[in-house]
Amino acid sequence: MPLRRGGGDPAFRITPDGAVWRASRTPAGPGTLRITGSPAALVGHAWGPGAQWLLDAMPALLGAYDDPAAFVPRHKAVYAAHRRNPGLRLARTGLVLEALIPSILEQKVTTTEAYRAWKLLILQHGEPAPGPAERMRVMPDARGWARVPSWDWHCAGVDDKRASTVMRAVRLGPRIESLAALDPAEAARRLQTVPGIGPWTAAETLQRSHGAPDAVTVGDLHLPHHIGYALTGARRSDDETMLRLLEPYSGQRHRATRLICLATPAPPRRAPRLAPNPPSRHA
Repeated sequence: MPLRRGGGDPAFRITPDGAVWRASRTPAGPGTLRITGSPAALVGHAWGPGAQWLLDAMPALLGAYDDPAAFVPRHKAVYAAHRRNPGLRLARTGLVLEALIPSILEQKVTTTEAYRAWKLLILQHGEPAPGPAERMRVMPDARGWARVPSWDWHCAGVDDKRASTVMRAVRLGPRIESLAALDPAEAARRLQTVPGIGPWTAAETLQRSHGAPDAVTVGDLHLPHHIGYALTGARRSDDETMLRLLEPYSGQRHRATRLICLATPAPPRRAPRLAPNPPSRHA
């Protein structure tokens, strides 16, 4: 689930009744959205200053403006994945900083480390989510992020480089959020003018904020191997090979990778998983 940053994400929850809860910082302020119902009839309830903004943005969040009909499978494995996930739509949150900051935290570390950092920082520096969402938190605003002391970054396992990149992004807060109104290609170009934000981070951000169907992630440790294994059987691939294999899906490469990752196995591992770095290494 792309919008959820780990099982302990304080800003995202799925309750036993099947309701999906999201706590977000919108341009109108903090808000909580609860989505219930069936795929044929979803209902949203929202609380807080950002409630109306979240309700207005809910159709885009649910993929109402996505166009899956533009996707044409070109490989047997992709065709099978598409058949197993016929209703896949790409969510568009319209919130760039909300997608950007956790993507920065995920740079060059394991997902376990990144999710832990996001959880600790939101719990410590976020604010309670509006409404009845118990123990949920809204991420800090730009000023709140700027006030995070260096020791808290350290305790969350975030090194100086990633922390500094977050600081540069939040100093540009309104300008970063305004990228939601641009097409994904131009938004990616402008994001990458911020030192510390490269193609990987830009793609991971725009996949969520814009629902960008062609924002393929390059520079990832595992994705090229997964794509190569699914489409050719090769256990090891690189970005160049991955992009060549995805060329038939130009304009829809992110959708293709989502389908592949949802429905096909990753190549067998031949080495232990990368161990998380101890906090002392992030001084």
